[in-house]
Amino acid sequence: MKKLILSTLVAVLFFFTGCQDLDLNPLAEGSTENWYSNEAELRMSLDDLYRGALWYWECNRLFPTDRYSDDWSQREYVYDWIAGTYNGETSYVQTMWLNTYKAIARANTILISLDHAKGNISDDLIRQFEGEAHFFRAVFYSYLIFLWGDVPFYTGYLSIDEAFTMGRTDKNVILQTIYDDFDKAAEYLPKSYSSGLLRATKGAAYAFKARTATWMLDYATAATAAKSCMDLNAYSLHPDFGDLFLTKTRKSDELIFTIPRSKDLLDNSESVNSMYPRNPGGTATAQPSLELFCAFPCTDGLPIDESPLFSLQEPFKNRDPRCAYTCVEFGSAFLGFIYNPGVATVMNLTTNKSVTNQDSQLGSQYAAYSGMALKKGVDEEWTDDKATEKSSIIMRYADVLLMYAEAKMELNEIDASALNALNQVRARAYKCQVAETAKYPAVSETNQVKLRKIIRTERRCELAWENRRWFDIIRWRLIETVMQRPLYGLPAAAGLRANIASGDYFFPKGIKITIDENGCPDFTTLAATGKFRQIFERSVPVRQYLWPIPSKELAINKNLLPQNPGY
Repeated sequence: MKKLILSTLVAVLFFFTGCQDLDLNPLAEGSTENWYSNEAELRMSLDDLYRGALWYWECNRLFPTDRYSDDWSQREYVYDWIAGTYNGETSYVQTMWLNTYKAIARANTILISLDHAKGNISDDLIRQFEGEAHFFRAVFYSYLIFLWGDVPFYTGYLSIDEAFTMGRTDKNVILQTIYDDFDKAAEYLPKSYSSGLLRATKGAAYAFKARTATWMLDYATAATAAKSCMDLNAYSLHPDFGDLFLTKTRKSDELIFTIPRSKDLLDNSESVNSMYPRNPGGTATAQPSLELFCAFPCTDGLPIDESPLFSLQEPFKNRDPRCAYTCVEFGSAFLGFIYNPGVATVMNLTTNKSVTNQDSQLGSQYAAYSGMALKKGVDEEWTDDKATEKSSIIMRYADVLLMYAEAKMELNEIDASALNALNQVRARAYKCQVAETAKYPAVSETNQVKLRKIIRTERRCELAWENRRWFDIIRWRLIETVMQRPLYGLPAAAGLRANIASGDYFFPKGIKITIDENGCPDFTTLAATGKFRQIFERSVPVRQYLWPIPSKELAINKNLLPQNPGY
């Protein structure tokens, strides 16, 4: 019994005090009585909130939430969220809950302790530190209410007794505090830092407030917050879409908030072997899905089921440029080889010799089942050790523009400003200015239903493999549709060989891939031909719009009951 009581107390203390490790001499933390008294101590405490471990659902690995979306293809592997097996024991559920409350506890402690530094540092600097702490607390609470709904809420210290008895607060009550925190952050934080550091800024506060509001379908607040970010004139779109995601692009006027990786300084580079093609030495285990590939419209702006420009046999032809920025175009040079899943041999560009094509089912049964290879963010930096240290982009300006356009559309306030925001993003993909409407398919649609489809498609194409799609699936309530459809891929070698011989490569002749009202492909006619293989069924239960409260927390505190529905 003593052991049980001790373990419970330790769990509660970890949960509410934010301890990271049982370190008897922690270098980054001190007692609240003698810490937070000068600039160095406050900076050290705030810097801790930029650690990737605390941004767990964005940074626990490469592309963490994309793995749970219809943008992802990973052979027959089915992640637990897609399999519908999420429960209170799932590691991601427990770790996200714990790490997010750790971050909130630390932000609370900073806010409570700022008086310790008065007289030692300037009032302006104290306001900046206060703004950062408000920003972090708001961001982390926004994740909690999005993932769990009603959750425990506190803004100060908690005693052990309070920790044992605290219940859940209505998410709408918490939301108002989140908005207030973002407003204070926007008031106190600078537009930028003279040092050039990518810390939380006024623009980040507005952008994350807009994101939180879109998650909660509060489009009036989202529109206002996004417009406030835009009106700062502090951000602009990076001129080259593909270049933005390379490791070398550490800074850009488009980047609003990032979490850095550095194998030299932080020892947190990450293996990319699963996303790397097989010919240059990877496994090609995980790649863009056919659904993502077919979601990109054609150069006339129309979806592939409406555009006369789409070719079933040459599916990269006449497509939105972001299609070939995201997926490697067939027949193009990539990482020292010609990439083409439809041939048995390819050219090794280093040796100028033809080799067996390991990136085709004709050469390897383990080639990417979708036939796709990821290009977005992939560069020569991956080649030497199949690892990357590129920063995690949590917020960029294109997302703000698209949130503004979406919010205005959902409010049925479709005006020039909404269309301009949308067209800025689309024009950049074509490497032209928004006014050069002859060079790209500018959007002029004002019908709300039609524009909704365009905007949802635009978000998917622009933000693919950036941890945004899964959040959109949840907030748009698409589990019942896109997450109930099977995952499809190219046939194995014999079937692929037959398709090529009959002219049914890449897609079978005569089929029509339907794009639904959400911009999502439906492969019913493709499946009926028998010329593509079904990899697995998806059957995500609707209960997973919310996550379950971790079982350990329910065991400690019965006031957290009832569990979220369906678990």
